Amino acid sequence: MDKRYFLEASAVFIGTAILSRNINWGSENMTTSKSQFAITKSEQEWRSILTPEQFRVLRKHGTEPAFSSPLDKQYDKGTFVCAGCGQPLFISDTKFNSGTGWPSFYQPIEGAIATSVDRSFFMTRTEVHCSNCGGHLGHVFNDGPVPTGLRYCMNGVALRFEPA
Repeated sequence: MDKRYFLEASAVFIGTAILSRNINWGSENMTTSKSQFAITKSEQEWRSILTPEQFRVLRKHGTEPAFSSPLDKQYDKGTFVCAGCGQPLFISDTKFNSGTGWPSFYQPIEGAIATSVDRSFFMTRTEVHCSNCGGHLGHVFNDGPVPTGLRYCMNGVALRFEPA
């Protein structure tokens, strides 16, 4: 393989990876009992109430850098709520240290989340949304602790902590 071919192939691969996140392949088959979310706002309304980083994560399905959220090490008693609408999502008793750099929980509050299939970055994952406003929270994986075996890996910027 010559250098030119290697560089061209690398550029195509990197470009495809970047574009795959910007093409709306990622939110298929939203599973929620609501046909519309209780809270709906225009893009401009969301921008006016969220910080730029919250908007990028909650409304554009972004991801914050690992280890950037103070909520990753927040273990006080309380409730983690959606930063977009304030709906309670997780109680502190279900939080654990996954070592991933994102706040992680093994169980949401019943009815608080919705999920969809995320096919970005050449993989299939289960994306987690607030069931009230549809905000992107993170992803859920099957490598969590007992009793559920699930790891809800959430973006801290998508959450707000309310002490008990």
